[in-house]
Amino acid sequence: MSNINNEEINIIKEKLKVVLKDVRYLTILKHLKKANVDYGKSIMLNTKIKLADIIDLLDNLEKLGLIERVQGATLKNTEAKFKLSSEVHKHHTYYRLTREGDHLLRYLDEKMLVDTYIDLIKDDKFALDILRFADELNADHALTYAKLIHKKLEEVIPKLEELVKMGLLEEKNSKIIKFADRKAKPKKETRTHHKYYGLSKIGELVVRELKKKGIIPK
Repeated sequence: MSNINNEEINIIKEKLKVVLKDVRYLTILKHLKKANVDYGKSIMLNTKIKLADIIDLLDNLEKLGLIERVQGATLKNTEAKFKLSSEVHKHHTYYRLTREGDHLLRYLDEKMLVDTYIDLIKDDKFALDILRFADELNADHALTYAKLIHKKLEEVIPKLEELVKMGLLEEKNSKIIKFADRKAKPKKETRTHHKYYGLSKIGELVVRELKKKGIIPK
């Protein structure tokens, strides 16, 4: 980008590392890009993130310098795109992207996303082991991961949830997981009495790149 220098790019990359520790940060930033200006409850309705979590996430994004509070007594609907009335009285706290937040989204592409995820996990053997087995299993529950990694279940569950929070894994919520989606089960289908974890789409791209780089075995 011509209007951003190398120092700014490096700052954005470092802040992206923080953002990707909780994929909900990115969800909020992308929403504010569309909405231009918005407030907590509206962000909750549009992103499906709990309101109590939204408040903390907004505070953290503000501290990172990626969003800012909007000043002024009123907002027009041209500013707050998700509002219906022609003028919105500022009885809520409204937020918008800062210049840096806007640059982060404009500069972010698939390669930068994958590379940043790899920077975050490349030295985390626990995370790498889970991602490797998630790739092999397609979808399975925490106990299977615990047995394969030779760790206690109470250690594995928080790590699985951490990787879900990062957006690298996702819960498989279907009532029935077919045999093709779960390689460790000999039955044709299995009822999901447990939470099942598998790679997300971005998780699949990250694992593919981890294999290319020789960080995990092919």
